[in-house]
This record gives sequence, structure tokens and C-alpha cells, in this order.
Amino acid sequence: MNLLEGFTLPSKKHLDYWKRSTNCKANVAEGAVRAGKTIDNVIMFSASLEYTPDRIHLASGSTLPNAKLNIGECNGFGLEHQFKGRCRWGKFKDNEALYIKTKTGEKIVIFVGGGKADSYKKILGNSYGLWIATEINEHYDSDDSKTSFIKVAMARQLASVNPKWFWDLNPSNPMDTIYTDYIDKWAKNPLIGGYNYEHFTIYDNSAITDERKAEIISQYDETSIWYQRDILGKRVVAEGLIYQEFKDYHIIKMSEWNKTDSSGNYINETRNSLKFITIGVDFGGNISAHSFNATGFTNQFRKIISIKQKRIPDRIDDKTLTEEFIKFVKELQEEYKGINIIDIRCDSAEQTLIAGFERALRENHIGIPINNAVKGKILDRIRFYCKMFSTNKYQILECCEPLIKAFKTAIWEKDKNDERLDDGKHDIDSLDAQEYSTEPYMSALVRIN
Repeated sequence: MNLLEGFTLPSKKHLDYWKRSTNCKANVAEGAVRAGKTIDNVIMFSASLEYTPDRIHLASGSTLPNAKLNIGECNGFGLEHQFKGRCRWGKFKDNEALYIKTKTGEKIVIFVGGGKADSYKKILGNSYGLWIATEINEHYDSDDSKTSFIKVAMARQLASVNPKWFWDLNPSNPMDTIYTDYIDKWAKNPLIGGYNYEHFTIYDNSAITDERKAEIISQYDETSIWYQRDILGKRVVAEGLIYQEFKDYHIIKMSEWNKTDSSGNYINETRNSLKFITIGVDFGGNISAHSFNATGFTNQFRKIISIKQKRIPDRIDDKTLTEEFIKFVKELQEEYKGINIIDIRCDSAEQTLIAGFERALRENHIGIPINNAVKGKILDRIRFYCKMFSTNKYQILECCEPLIKAFKTAIWEKDKNDERLDDGKHDIDSLDAQEYSTEPYMSALVRIN
């Protein structure tokens, strides 16, 4: 079998991904369309198939036709082409299957669709050695390990001699469980057996000529979400996105914000025009986080800037939370000497915590008044920030990473355009704290802007 027959020499990034896959149990290729992700996995799956001692293997897509088209055919590089003359299509326990003659005996690759709630039923009763999945984010997943296609497929590999999987996906919602429960989780806590992840863009695909790439790219608006996803391969929300006006140019780099001249004076005009600062606090619950957000206001309410944030995702006791808050305030005072912090607005639902904050402020001789948040209608708060983005009157320092992600991923409740989805996965806490910090001044900001 010549894996590279008719194939343009891959870029170094693709070659490195291939090399790592030989020693890794989990292999994930994510990124832009036309980046060569599926071809990579088909080639490495094929190479592994030649020598694996396991007999039965799995190939899945969102649907069966999708699996056969993208893995079986794959634009002339699929399994039926990799094993041309050594394979045949047939049935195995009522499933579509590709029977393949390898150097270590006959192997059976079962093809199934994994996108429906009952898709798991198709893969019960077998043990699988290798698993190749295209568009893994379109496979059905749930907390129930008995019905989640992904979890059932993994469980079906437990008895195999050499379990490995090869996944590809185009970027999805950053809060998708494919990231939180698998891909990003493995990056933080690497799997025993090895974890191989790579991100690809269309520019990494050496099989596409520069002229063809330019033609494809010209079909997109470079400011659009689809350009971000399809060309750059970024994880962005495409459906139901609330803050569509939020662009990368609303984010201020720290190097730009802190740059000084030879005399030590700040060069950034916005920083120099800061007149006062407010703090918004949202308290977390069982599935939410605590967030402290500091917002700076420039002269005559011309602009607002999120200048500092502390998000605490873990459950902590009241004493530790209060200590973290006082630390946050002191750091803010030190970073912005000479600029008055005039107000702290807290979620009114936690009066005991607010009282503790007040006491700690007095004990630390910090004379900043603390009040309940206004907590007006959420839709009004959303409209305010949409307007601030659209008029370029609001910016965020890049150090406020949770807030940036929250704005980029906030979506509407399904089938509703007046309720923000609060499912415990999307970061509503950062948004609430930010809104609390500016609510008393929203009317003035809208009137002036």
C-alpha cells in the first residue's frame, strides 16, 4: 500500500501530526475546512490498521452516508482507495462494513452514523480496536454513558488490544461538550497512552494551490464569523450569537495599554483619559462562578474599558472569597494610582457576602462605597453593550480573558431572542458582573454616545 500515491507532500505541521500519532492513543485534528484533516486521519488509520492485532474497527460520521463519503471515499484518498484491490464492501451484523486484507489478516471496519440519540444501538455487541470519526462534534453526546454515542464507542474499545481513535472536526461553539468534556480536558490532563492534538487552517494544506486558496478566501467577508471558522479555523459561535458587533479590534493589547515614553508617561490616549473606575461583582452558585469586573470611564463618558477581571470558577468558602476580593481591589488601586474607584456594585441576592465585603473594606481602610447592583432587565443590558460595541465606545483589555470569551460565546435561549442562554456552560457570571459595574451610568453613556 502506497499511502502517498497521488498525494502532494504535506506541510511540516501535517507531517508532525502524523509522526505523533504513531505513539498516541487519542488523535484529534481540528480546524478550517479544506485543511486536510480527514485525509490525515484516514492515512494514519490505514497505517495502524495494517498491524493492529484487533479484527473489528469503527468508522463514524454524523450519518452513515457522511461516514462512507468522508472516510470511505475521501476525495480519492479514503479507505477504499488506500486498500484498493484488497477490500470489499459488505455487511457485518446488519451494518455497512469494509472488509480489508492487511499484512496481519482480514480486518473489518464497520461504518455507522453517530448523530442521533439512538445511534449508539448500532455499535453495541462489538469490541473495536481503532475508531475513526469525522465531524466528531456532530456525534450525539450526553451525560448518560449508556446512550451517548461517543461514550459508548469509547467503552466498546476497553477490551481491545490496541485502542486508538482518530477524530476530526471543524470548529464548533467554544462551549460545546466536545471541548469541555474531551478535547480541552485532555489537553489539561493528558491521557495515559498519549494525546495528539493539532489545529489546521487552509494555509496548512499544501495540496491546494495558492491560486485556489485565494479563490476560496475571496468568497468570504473577512469580518464575518464564517471567515473566522472556515478559513482561520477559529472556534466561534455561528448560530444565535448575541454580541455579533464584538470584533477583535475591541480588544486592547496589554503592550499597547502599558506602553510609556522616555519619561515614564503612558502613551495610550484612552488610558490617559480615565477619570474613574467602578467594580461589578457577581456571586456564583452551584453551577456558576464568582466574577469581579473593574471598568474604567473616560472623560465625559466618551468610552468605557474593562480594565481588570478576576473569575473564580471553583467553590470556595466565604472567608477565602472575601480575601480574594480585597486582593483584587488592592491590586486595582496599585495598578491605577491616582484614579478614584467610586463604586462597587454587587449581586443583591447575597447580602451576607456583601456584609462581609463591607467589613473587610473597613478593616483594610479602603473607603469605597459598596451597593446593591441595579439588576435591570437583562435584555436592556444586552442592548446597551451591543450599542457600545457597534459605536466602538467599549473596549476590553486582553487580560480580561473570561469576559472576552463570554462576549464571544453568549447565545440566545433556543427559539427566543430575549433570553440569554444560562446552562451552566456559558459564562453568564462575567457578563453579569460587567453589566453591574456600568448599570448606573448606562443612560448617560447612551445619551452621550
